[in-house]
Amino acid sequence: MPSPDPVVTLHFWGVPGRAVPGAVLRMATLRPALARTPGLRFAKLLGTGDGRTFTVRDADPRRWGLLAVWDDAAAAGAVDDGPVGASWRRVADEEWSVRLRPLAARGRWSGREPFGSPRPRRWDGPVAAVTRARLVLRRAARFWSAVPPVSAGLHRAPGLRMAVGVGEAPLGLQGTFSVWDSAAALNAFAYDRPEHAAVVARTAREGWYAEELFARLAVLSSRGTVDGVDPLAQPSGSGSGGPTIPAP
Repeated sequence: MPSPDPVVTLHFWGVPGRAVPGAVLRMATLRPALARTPGLRFAKLLGTGDGRTFTVRDADPRRWGLLAVWDDAAAAGAVDDGPVGASWRRVADEEWSVRLRPLAARGRWSGREPFGSPRPRRWDGPVAAVTRARLVLRRAARFWSAVPPVSAGLHRAPGLRMAVGVGEAPLGLQGTFSVWDSAAALNAFAYDRPEHAAVVARTAREGWYAEELFARLAVLSSRGTVDGVDPLAQPSGSGSGGPTIPAP
């Protein structure tokens, strides 16, 4: 029977410009190999971007990702040790991966609750936030117009280590992955920043999302680099920047 406490992994692969076509091909062809992986509960191959506007111009064709949820720590090694990781390493010139444990989750992703219903617990180390939204297309323009102030506020947020826009498609399906010094730092951004609070209120009032997810996860370990730096080794407040979908 699957463990009630799954292990979550996120990989980012950076590729040189000449390898972008190969990366796009992998996004289209690696899903069957993932589906056959023992112990895998949920997986999404992801494009990335800076997320300043959540439109096509944000996309970064030189960084790609994989978020996966596993039965346990043993199963979670399948990406590093198996054909999916090996395929990406043939084209990548940089890799960063992180292991996570869900602390809280609300909402759905493609109709599922990928992180389950975590038991409340205290965590004193770094935390990550995963947000994901499927936009109601007729309301997308309002959402896009609201993003820049929130993104600007995030750049100034104390305790941010990194933030990357992620998505399954260039438009309409988007989210963020961010890492924070602590739960307190994440809470301060999510609830104390007026620009973020205003957008959260508009989200509920105007019904921007057809589906939404917000999850908080404990950072267990990481390895590798993003843009030549290990985000978890940086001093507090020196994160790489980026946006966040307003937390539901």
